[in-house]
Amino acid sequence: MKTYKAIIIDDEKKIREALTILLSEHCPEIIICGAAASAAEGRDLLNSNDVDFIFLDISMPEEDGFAFLRSIPKENYGVIFVTAYEEYALRALKASAIDYLLKPVSPVELREAASKAIQQLELRQSREEARTIYGESLDNLHEHIRSEGETISKITVAEQFGFKVIRVADIMYLQADANYTILHLTGMNKIVAARSLGEFEHILSEPAFFRIHKSTIVNLNYLQGYSSYEGNFAVLTDGTRLSISRRKLSDFREAVTHFSKSLE
Repeated sequence: MKTYKAIIIDDEKKIREALTILLSEHCPEIIICGAAASAAEGRDLLNSNDVDFIFLDISMPEEDGFAFLRSIPKENYGVIFVTAYEEYALRALKASAIDYLLKPVSPVELREAASKAIQQLELRQSREEARTIYGESLDNLHEHIRSEGETISKITVAEQFGFKVIRVADIMYLQADANYTILHLTGMNKIVAARSLGEFEHILSEPAFFRIHKSTIVNLNYLQGYSSYEGNFAVLTDGTRLSISRRKLSDFREAVTHFSKSLE
């Protein structure tokens, strides 16, 4: 069994102790080589150990998790945030595709996060592009959390062989494809993302995005019109016609009205 070294940085002693125990019981491939109560102690651990993963608290006194990341070559490590943050921060974490755990930590969620983090670390170690995108995703996450609930402007999309960071404004519409989602972007580009449409609906919960069908979310910025000829359709600026379910029609009309007023 291949093993990986990790450190824990959290100002709460009970969290450090509990996470150490949970990792030893449920993730034997991850070996804890130290735990720190502050960012400064965390840097000392990095300097004295060959570390693969950092379990990092976001909110710490004096120097928070993001200040700590700015002080190290963050792309070289797998960062797993351990947080008790509010809903807006969870949206940002999901949008960035960065691994995270909510306090109190669940053994099942820890196992899932560790497996995913190991897979992505192996990818970044073999592909320079993946390392660069990972660093950009961490920067985007900081920006979104600092904005405290304002609109998500960029999302990191997991693909079969890596990640892409895309601007939310470039998404014209999204379509479900089993447990995957096809993102249709401007310029006739599209990305198949390893996430369900429901997950994207939560991340993109802003006035511009509306779910017109169980399998479709549309960006109202690209809506050109509505057609009731042989069904109900949203017509986009590039001529694409997307079916609107009958139960969504009334809400769609209301959403378009509110969205139009927000632009005035």
